[in-house]
Amino acid sequence: MTFSQTGSGLQVSGLTLEAGGTVLVEDASFSLRAGELVALLGPNGAGKTTLLRGAIGLAARSAGQARIDGRDTAEMPPRWRARLLAYLPQNRPLAWPNPVRDVVALGRFSHGAALGRLRGADRDAVERALAACDLDELAGRSTATLSGGELARVHCARAFAAEAPLLIADEPVAELDPYHQFRVMDLIRAFVDAGGGALVVLHDVMLARRYSTRLIWMKDGRIVADGPPAETLTATRLAEIYGVRGRVEGARVEIEGPL
Repeated sequence: MTFSQTGSGLQVSGLTLEAGGTVLVEDASFSLRAGELVALLGPNGAGKTTLLRGAIGLAARSAGQARIDGRDTAEMPPRWRARLLAYLPQNRPLAWPNPVRDVVALGRFSHGAALGRLRGADRDAVERALAACDLDELAGRSTATLSGGELARVHCARAFAAEAPLLIADEPVAELDPYHQFRVMDLIRAFVDAGGGALVVLHDVMLARRYSTRLIWMKDGRIVADGPPAETLTATRLAEIYGVRGRVEGARVEIEGPL
């Protein structure tokens, strides 16, 4: 995989989002740079998805800014924004079954590619994404015939095909068995190792500890901690964020039960 040289990082400052008079995210600030795999953690309803959507310009903000190289994400044309960051939403329905290669090719629409008529750089990018996600042998298969783990890799490949420098992924391993959770996280880790930057919403603290360079912790719409796992992942933090008893010993994390 290769990445566009445009856009070196995402800078979010003082972001606040509201709906119906309720504050969903309040005064959130964070950054995402190339070479980082950042896990966004917090209980259900903490505001994680809302924060992602506000940061990338897909949800209206009440206050704050989110910029890539000084340009506000909310003011970017969608096609331009899609070249700077690839977004993997929590819900990823396919309107109808399609061949795997065609679904992956959707990632090239921001570059002006036309489905079924891939040429040159667009064709090469799709082939690289298929290979990176170990989908070469499935490229001609209908998505209706795939397992959940295979389909998760297809969605990753679609995001990778854009060859944007940043990846924003909302619960990419939800509902996958442990083996396929590791496979998807390995793909995202490889994306980062190749020069990208990824922000990933996770509910599995062990996966976050294993793969992430930084952890961002949210509760009640606010970021309460942001830093390396060794500094921010503690038994006290697990109690504060999730209301559970836990044990953290080096790279080992154990959840023992509710407080």
